[in-house]
Amino acid sequence: MKTYRLVRILSLLAVVVIALFFPVTKALNALLVGLVLYIIRGVILTVVFEKQQKKDPEKSRNVFREMFELVVETAVFVFFVMTFIVQAFQIPTGSMEPTMLVGDFLLVNKLVHAPAALPLEKAVLPRREIRRGDIVVFKSPPDLSKDFVKRVIGLPGETILIRDKQVTIDGRPLEESGYKVHIYPGHVMDGDDYGPEKIPAGHLFVMGDNRDNSADSRVWRFLPLANVKGRPWIIYFSYKADSLAFEPAAPGIKTNLFKEIRILIKDGRVKRILKVIR
Repeated sequence: MKTYRLVRILSLLAVVVIALFFPVTKALNALLVGLVLYIIRGVILTVVFEKQQKKDPEKSRNVFREMFELVVETAVFVFFVMTFIVQAFQIPTGSMEPTMLVGDFLLVNKLVHAPAALPLEKAVLPRREIRRGDIVVFKSPPDLSKDFVKRVIGLPGETILIRDKQVTIDGRPLEESGYKVHIYPGHVMDGDDYGPEKIPAGHLFVMGDNRDNSADSRVWRFLPLANVKGRPWIIYFSYKADSLAFEPAAPGIKTNLFKEIRILIKDGRVKRILKVIR
């Protein structure tokens, strides 16, 4: 039965990978995909190793128990991965262009900024404090049911000032040429002037890279550190899309496998797949 156990472990990992990377709009859909695949996997394993099971009468009488264990095993594992390690996330607006585009699907590292319960966790697990310039995914302060993605500009205790589109931190101009864009550089926009204001303890000041098309801390002020869910890690799927397609009331959101394949062939941005977010 060593072969059976090896195939069982490898197929479990394959199902989890497919569930996480499947280009859907909700994590629950990914979980359901994983469970369906896992049930199919259980049937295949049962057929392939039927002869081995027949050699063991006790094992043969427990086929249904084996199937139940397979499903529970996957459900627990996928829930654990999605809850504590990674999360599938989509970019629905252009607020982070050109760093991230509408239609990018990301894996978010939920472990890197998670608070450590024990000192040993800090030494063993790959965790670190949030730094200026980090991109973070977080629960939106105006609406905790929504997830936003922005770049960290100001840290707790710092004084932020924006004048004529230039950000100043504690009196020093912030260099942002590597990521910041203004689509209307010659026009005065809301948010081009802000502060000065001191960032309270336990909070961040975040902004979108596309400064003229981003609702961020300039609108709803400071982001509580407790709202941060993780850091975008890698783009696993990308296609040319319009932000209106991701509105809750919009029809035809891309969740069908055959539609996804057609979109990938027609509008897929292959060069962006597996791109690490900086």
